[in-house]
Amino acid sequence: MHRLSSLSLAVVASLLSVLALASCGESSEEKAKAQVCEARSDISKQVKALSELTLSLDVLTEAKTGVEAIGKDLTTIKDAQPDLEPARKEQVQAATRTFEAQINSILAELTSKPSLSKLETQLKSSLAQLASSYEKALAPLNCS
Repeated sequence: MHRLSSLSLAVVASLLSVLALASCGESSEEKAKAQVCEARSDISKQVKALSELTLSLDVLTEAKTGVEAIGKDLTTIKDAQPDLEPARKEQVQAATRTFEAQINSILAELTSKPSLSKLETQLKSSLAQLASSYEKALAPLNCS
């Protein structure tokens, strides 16, 4: 009987140590993946909000706020990249570079001082390009 209780205690102790180790937290790779996915999700929300903007007195302020939020999300993604496993890191770097280059191009186009008569058309076109850029570059990143 003493032997059985010793064995039971050993099993319980082993299970407790496994549970304690499992609850210690995520690895740096898991945290990095979560950060990338959270930032990607926020970029998706910002892109959607920007694509739904209508010409108004606040449109430039709203657009600037959205673009700044996207910039912060891209910084979060870049900061997390070193902790990703190599294949994932390469995929995220390529997607981020592509999306960032496309955003810079769009911003350059928007800040090229279009005439007021063309501003609405150019803004709509640029925001459609932004949505398309997101779909091609960042949306395919697997976050499941």
